[in-house]
Formats: sequence, structure tokens, C-alpha cells
Amino acid sequence: MKTLVDHLAQYGAFHRDPRNIVTHFIGVPMIVLAVGILLSRPTWASLGSWNLAPVWLLIAASAAFYLRLDLRLGLVMTLVLVFTGAVGHWFAAQATPFWLGWGIGLFLVGWVIQFIGHYYEGKKPAFVDDLTGLIVGPLFLVAEAAFMLGLRSDVQAPVEALIGPLRSRAAEV
Repeated sequence: MKTLVDHLAQYGAFHRDPRNIVTHFIGVPMIVLAVGILLSRPTWASLGSWNLAPVWLLIAASAAFYLRLDLRLGLVMTLVLVFTGAVGHWFAAQATPFWLGWGIGLFLVGWVIQFIGHYYEGKKPAFVDDLTGLIVGPLFLVAEAAFMLGLRSDVQAPVEALIGPLRSRAAEV
């Protein structure tokens, strides 16, 4: 069973160029939101104004994965995912063209931005070799944000010991 450091290092090895990480801070949230929107429309049951939809099963499974890896980062991810589910719920209540247009549009644009980042990186996306990269990507961004804020050096240090620090733009010139 892989640890948090294992997952972040494996994913991070494909994300050492700061330009790639910036594109991921834009594209990954768009994709996560798109999935939340698209999986909020099919409903199995209604509880008042709230619908039981596939998005909530995905959120529960993802939250369990994140919380198993790390309580603090897992709690942040759970809050982000619940917010995404709530936004998806709102979109699902709108007219079908609006719901579908936003869901598909965010999904496609998010992936285009991702691939632009990987052009700068010069490497394929992490999920090409291991599909767990799809669930680790959002966690990687939360961890990177924590690192940028000077938090979680207990995680950052062993990850960087395995894959090295971010490449600086100056080193590329």
C-alpha cells in the first residue's frame, strides 16, 4: 500500500516545471468541477431538495482514499470535494443545455490546459502510466499549495528527497 509520500513523489516526478504546475492549478480544478457537474444530474433518490447522485459516491470514495493517506490533507480534499458536489448540484438543477455545456466545456478546456502544461514539462501526464494519477492530481495541488505556504515540510522534504525540487526557470535559460 503506497503512502502519501509515495503517491506525491510518483505524481510529482511528472510535474517539476513551475509552468506545468501553474497550468495544473487552473486545469485540474476545472476538470474536478466538470466531473462534479456531470455526475450530479443522474439521480437515484431525492431527499427534499437534495438529490442522491453518482457524484456523492465518487466524493465518498475519494474522501476515504485521501483521509487514509493523510488526515489533514484528506480533510482539505474532503471539503473541496463537498463544495464541488454542492456546485454540481446547483448546475444539475439548471436547464440541460446549461448543465451539459458547462460540464463538457470545463472538462475539455481543463484538459487542454493540462496538456499545454505537459508540453512545457516535456513529459506525458502521470495518469498515462498509472490511472491513480487521476485521483492523486487534486491532492498534489493541495499539497503543493501547502508547501508554498510553508506548511507540511514533513511531507515536502521526503517527496523532494525522492524527486528533487521544482526546476527553476533560470536553470532552463
